[in-house]
Amino acid sequence: MVATYYFIYREIFKEKRLDYVVDSFNDLISQPYVTILFIWTMALMLVNWGIESLKWQYLMNKAEPISFLKSYEAILSGISVSIFTPNRVGEWFGRVFIMKKANPWKGVFITMIGSFSQLLITIIIGAISLVFYIPNYFHEAAFYSNYLLYGLILLVIVITGSLLLIFLNITSIPSFINRLIKKRFAHFNEYINVISTYSTFELITVLIFSLLRYSVFAMQFYILLMMFSVKIPFFHGIMIISMIFFVMTAIPTVTLAELGIRGSVALQLIGLYFERMGTLSDKIEIGILSATSTLWLINLAFPALLGTLFVYRLTFFRRRRERE
Repeated sequence: MVATYYFIYREIFKEKRLDYVVDSFNDLISQPYVTILFIWTMALMLVNWGIESLKWQYLMNKAEPISFLKSYEAILSGISVSIFTPNRVGEWFGRVFIMKKANPWKGVFITMIGSFSQLLITIIIGAISLVFYIPNYFHEAAFYSNYLLYGLILLVIVITGSLLLIFLNITSIPSFINRLIKKRFAHFNEYINVISTYSTFELITVLIFSLLRYSVFAMQFYILLMMFSVKIPFFHGIMIISMIFFVMTAIPTVTLAELGIRGSVALQLIGLYFERMGTLSDKIEIGILSATSTLWLINLAFPALLGTLFVYRLTFFRRRRERE
């Protein structure tokens, strides 16, 4: 965290007047179209978490049917709980206590399927973007060659294919775990076995939900870049945004620290585009940080605040007969 925030300080504030930074930020948001773009971004936030709610509702039907509104409530509660956990894993536990009958452990394993599908989409699109990113930005570098590109394409195909095969065969994992698990933990089998109840068609449907959601928050990021006057062609913008999400999946973070890390990654990757164009300026750097910060606030901080309204409704302790 210290290194990340120091990087941002060095890039933006070191040896630069703070009043200039504030004035530049005010200039960026004074454009007449900013309000419309901001409303679009907020609307896409509702769509983003709405798709996630539909996906979780679809998955949860195997354990306990819930309504869309209950699912949305669970998603917001999960965001609130996860804000202090590494890589937002607390989201798995924050959601499942909305359930009234099914055992929460079943909900945790079901939620893992949804999280894995989202991670899979992020890795696949990020890996594909990498195939286009390297030739576009490093074709003049000493290490670059056609053999490197061909090797990269082959590696992406292998990794993507392997991950898809693992996900579509995830139903075989419970039987493998059952053979490894010790007898005293055998009662966990009934919770883990819920994973084996999904068909290939259902798993593909979950991947489609994840792809739709990915498209929404990638578009949010691009709109925010336009809003803060970071003008970048659509193809390059989406390619670099995919790379940012790809890199973020590999960095262990807590949500509260994610803002600074995401900002530093965005400055490096988006800044490289403008360096090549010879147009990188303080105004663009501030615009990049403003876009990443606003995306974080809209998609995570604001929903987390909303989620605190529902956390008190979660059922953490239930009698055994209520679960039966």
